[in-house]
Amino acid sequence: MSISKERLLTSTMVAGLAAFSVLSVMPSAAMAQDQSQDDEEEAAELGDVVVVGSRIRRDTYNSPSPVTVITRDDAVLAGLASTTEILQGTAVTGGSAQINNLFGGFVVDGGPGVNTVSLRGLGPTRTLVLLNGRRVAPAGSRGSVGSADLNVLPSALIERVEVLRDGASSIYGSDAVAGVINIVTRDNLEGIIVEGQYNATTDANGEGDQSRFSVAGGLSGDRWHLIGSAEYYSREELTVGARDWAHCPTAGFTGEGAAFGFSDYIDPMTGESKCFSLDNGGVTINTIGTAARTGVGAPGSVGTAFNRWRPNSAVTTGLVGFEGVGGGANNLSVRDTFDPDMLNNSLYSPVDVTTFFVAGGYDLGALGNAEIYAESLFNRRESSQVGYRQLALDYATGSPLVPAQIAALAPFAPNQGLNPGSTVQARAFIGFGNYDSWQTVDFAKNLVGIRGDFFIPDWEYDVYGSYTSSESEYTSEQFLTDRLVRSLNVVAAPVGTPDYLVRGGFTCAANVGAPTTMCIPAPFLNSATIGGDLPADWVNYVFRPVTGVTKYTESVFSAGINGPLFTLPAGQIQTYFGAEYREAEIDDTPGLDSQNSNTYNFSTAAITRGTDSVWEVFGEIEIPLLANVPLAQELTLTASGRYTDYESYGDDTTYKVGLVYTPVSFLTLRGTYGTSYRAPALFEQFLGATAGFIGSGNDVCNDYDAPGVNPNRAANCASEGLPAGFTATSSVRVLQAGGAAAGLAAETSSNLTIGAILQPSLPAGWGDLSFAVDYYEIEVDNGVDQVGTGYILSQCYNSTPAEFASNTGYCALVERNPATNGLTVTNGYVNIATDVLHGLDYNLRYRTDVGPGSLVLNASVTNYITRESQLFPTDPVFNSVGTLNDPEWSATASVSYSWDQWRTRWGVEWIDAMSDEDDYFARNGESLQNDYGIDSSVDEYFLHSASVQWSNDDVTATVGVRNVFNERPPTASGYWVGGIGNSPLYSGYDFVGRSVFINLSKSF
Repeated sequence: MSISKERLLTSTMVAGLAAFSVLSVMPSAAMAQDQSQDDEEEAAELGDVVVVGSRIRRDTYNSPSPVTVITRDDAVLAGLASTTEILQGTAVTGGSAQINNLFGGFVVDGGPGVNTVSLRGLGPTRTLVLLNGRRVAPAGSRGSVGSADLNVLPSALIERVEVLRDGASSIYGSDAVAGVINIVTRDNLEGIIVEGQYNATTDANGEGDQSRFSVAGGLSGDRWHLIGSAEYYSREELTVGARDWAHCPTAGFTGEGAAFGFSDYIDPMTGESKCFSLDNGGVTINTIGTAARTGVGAPGSVGTAFNRWRPNSAVTTGLVGFEGVGGGANNLSVRDTFDPDMLNNSLYSPVDVTTFFVAGGYDLGALGNAEIYAESLFNRRESSQVGYRQLALDYATGSPLVPAQIAALAPFAPNQGLNPGSTVQARAFIGFGNYDSWQTVDFAKNLVGIRGDFFIPDWEYDVYGSYTSSESEYTSEQFLTDRLVRSLNVVAAPVGTPDYLVRGGFTCAANVGAPTTMCIPAPFLNSATIGGDLPADWVNYVFRPVTGVTKYTESVFSAGINGPLFTLPAGQIQTYFGAEYREAEIDDTPGLDSQNSNTYNFSTAAITRGTDSVWEVFGEIEIPLLANVPLAQELTLTASGRYTDYESYGDDTTYKVGLVYTPVSFLTLRGTYGTSYRAPALFEQFLGATAGFIGSGNDVCNDYDAPGVNPNRAANCASEGLPAGFTATSSVRVLQAGGAAAGLAAETSSNLTIGAILQPSLPAGWGDLSFAVDYYEIEVDNGVDQVGTGYILSQCYNSTPAEFASNTGYCALVERNPATNGLTVTNGYVNIATDVLHGLDYNLRYRTDVGPGSLVLNASVTNYITRESQLFPTDPVFNSVGTLNDPEWSATASVSYSWDQWRTRWGVEWIDAMSDEDDYFARNGESLQNDYGIDSSVDEYFLHSASVQWSNDDVTATVGVRNVFNERPPTASGYWVGGIGNSPLYSGYDFVGRSVFINLSKSF
């Protein structure tokens, strides 16, 4: 049957398709209302289609679930240079934080350089990504590979992106908890299209440009068709130092906490708030630690007794050549913590992506007019990051590398660091400088299938198999502990020792009598060494690349049939039945030095290795109950069910029911309720034990005796023997591991969505209006996740002294070393008792004729109402909505005007103000009346973009500006918030700044 334009608009919108803000899109099949009459007639002749959210073929896009469709043309008009930018935009994600190239220097699932998407903020492992209706396997590096990497998706041939923000596990499988994203490529193309795009930043310091070039083409015969593309995408590095707002992160105290001893440290050298290191004060550099003694203090210091010193050749008394910068009542900020080399760190890490995609089909003329079809996707990602390292060198008592005035002091510490079995005379906290990490990820997916008419009239079958592999080689420059230890153990060099083994008359002790053993002695402890001026031969000896390899494979075999059962007065009952088998395997082998804990003060990792498989059978039915009767133009019931049997976690069933009701032409009501069952991802089950470090500022016992601190915390910190005014000097060690051995269970969830679409008939000439609203509730039980190091520490130390002493609950995950006072926290994968999310989506579209063309206004608003989680059922419940990186409100809007061959667009993205203050104090049992004088809140954020496009039959040119007003990310109290400069690290903000873009395409 044919469909009217109005009907298509109503059904396609579902969750407000016509009101997609940033991209202002309508699917090409449904056409925007300002397209030509020819396009409208073509759309009215639309045949059977399958849209994400259902496997049933329909002659409309009608669905009870909210679906948004993004077209390629509108993505170009918005200036988005990659598929990642399309899928991670505020309009798709509703403002929830995403992992992109901002996080190259952080430990993330999938490894550095990975780009993932998380719907509803529930994490990428709960969002399923499809390519042409078939799942995209995980890709990346390191042991936590478990989600699709958006880098692998082909951009050149994308026709549209369908986004289902509703649970669909019963339709697609266990990982479709929060929603599904389906990337649909063109299925036919005659000729060749060449396209290029360049996004150039306008900042005076440059950096961060993006470019993309692609060639796509297709050809066909009477019984066959072939389409393919080749493309290259590059993102240049954007360093921290290239943006002036990131140059000087400060504590950011407001001054209101000064009465309690909380205020910015004013650098006596500048008279301004002191710049801290990028981890907000957790790094000490250009300093040595010794046993306490009297000496001359540096500017800003107090007292005369010190145990931290900075080179100063002008000092001739006390510890000659050094000034005191720590110990006693001295503020830690007297020490050096900031190095200009830190500004070389990657803000956006660079990446080069090469992608080849080919698809085709051949009509057999047999087996039910069957077509054999195939797809092949090949992708290579080359990414890298620049970071900063501190190097702490321990010089042993009696070492000839220690100068006389320091050798005369008492030993600093016993048997620790780089001098096993010896006491430490002095520890040099050296600002080593920058180090590099890089990754190469090769991804390949091959698929072949057959589809045709089933032997039952009007039924069709589809059977396919696919094999996907991701192989990554990842490298990071590391200090090797064994070489550092060997180089620090020196003796006088015997006559005839090879020159490369000698430094100032000394050689490594291990080399005496064995000159063939390569070892370069450590540098002397002097001002040059302390300042990071290190001998190149020694650096090349102790600082080496460590390489690991990650392999992930997935095999899928799927079969299904669909068609009508019989006809009711309101229409045909449509069904789908299918079965699927999937098998996945992960094998991550870190470098031997990483496995053997031989990487000094850096993360270590064990081998991650495991497999899992699942058999599933599933079905779906659509029943038209009423149609074209009074108060029921349409009433359609849908239902689906799936039986799942995992090798690892056994079996379960899931279901989903939905209803679409149109009582009158201008109103459609819809709703769904469904359940999900998700077995933990392979890395969540089998991740090898991984150790890493976070800054010492994360120790919750810092200044535990300050006014206003939770009394339980103060008592618990004191019970460990920590002195008053305690300040941690050791990084917090964090252990992560898979949870299979600890009894990790599968998670279950439920998802309720209720919505309405309003399309009133406006007076003639007033245009067309569509409005959609959807309310959703998602509840995850036994959710698989990591609690977070900070949360574990706060909950442990804020527990009652009796609970703390019992070493149970959260405290079972915390251990403090009584000799060094250093903390170790186990943050493995566990089953969180409950994870609850409530929210609303609003979508609006208005279109009217103005002058020679048409005006289209789109707006999309997301309101998160509740986001709560608990590890144990007895834990207090906190609603994190409105805290940093978790906005309560976000919105996108655009207005476009089209006439003749021209189209213009203005777009706006908005992120609500956010604050951690109430949440922080509530979680830590402290009162806002005893304010620290922090401002861990950020203002609302607006981002504007503008563009203009001209096109004819074979050429399209688009130019525009993103972030028109060069809006910078908002700032907060940097010492408490962390991030870049004083800005929270949040994907919803634009850290690049204003950029101009141009896109040109030519058809041949």
